[in-house]
Amino acid sequence: MHRRNFLGGAAATLTLPQASLGQINGDQGMKVIEANDIEIATQAFGSADDPALILVMGATASMLGWPDQLCDALANHGFYVIRFDHRDTGESTTLQPGEATYSVEDMAADVIGVMDGYGLGSAHIMGMSLGGYISQILALTHPGRVRTLTLFASEPLGWDGPALPHISQEFLDHFSNLATLNWSSETETTEFLLTSERLSAGSGQDFDETYMRRRIGQILARTSSPASMFNHSTLGTREDWTGRFRDIAVPVLILHGADDPILPVENGEALAAGISGSELIILDGVGHELPLLIVETIADLVASGIRQ
Repeated sequence: MHRRNFLGGAAATLTLPQASLGQINGDQGMKVIEANDIEIATQAFGSADDPALILVMGATASMLGWPDQLCDALANHGFYVIRFDHRDTGESTTLQPGEATYSVEDMAADVIGVMDGYGLGSAHIMGMSLGGYISQILALTHPGRVRTLTLFASEPLGWDGPALPHISQEFLDHFSNLATLNWSSETETTEFLLTSERLSAGSGQDFDETYMRRRIGQILARTSSPASMFNHSTLGTREDWTGRFRDIAVPVLILHGADDPILPVENGEALAAGISGSELIILDGVGHELPLLIVETIADLVASGIRQ
């Protein structure tokens, strides 16, 4: 297996919604799909008569990484929006820490399982961080089922050029605390995740600690094993994807934060340079995050990019 350290994508887990599923949506739009010998928890927004847009989150992240406001805004643009919990997150099948043997390709197959579960022949795909990596695999392995790609805070699949900058040393130092973190302590877990959120944020908005503490509690309430989300840090690929991102032929929109400390903006620029006909939009003041202040702007950009 080709190993790739996706630990940096952990920050994507902490891009938190305005309120939990229970507070805003209850069970509205919820559906559990059985695929690939696991259960995948999903939620849909909007009308099933509209073109489908599937949201694929980053490493360690459940569906709550996609803010409700963004899902609603995309649905208001005329999309049938579907978000889901990756395996080992949220209410999808969760293994104990260290027991995961699946690959990135298996996570790509989970997206196809979601599509099949909703009876979708094809869909627009939006991926963030590791979700963007997965989305590129989908565009190459199932081109007839991917209508467009939107890659947010992502890196090139199978990069074969000069080394690109990746996760900051400050983040690496923070993640070194994982080995001694007491996951049974809600206080310790919350403080660890709060620091991750703080380090992920860009310069475009003030960090609201009270708000983030409340939202982290909502994420922890939806998982039976918070530590299991970090099974994603050991992920690898079965196949050699060297240079393959250049073969992507579907329309691609690339959105990247100028302040991203996990996958710096050079990664988005490399994607744009390598994928023919793609469009790159750099978001000033944005880190490795989906800031609530600009979800409407993001939805406008995604909708415009898809319809070009």
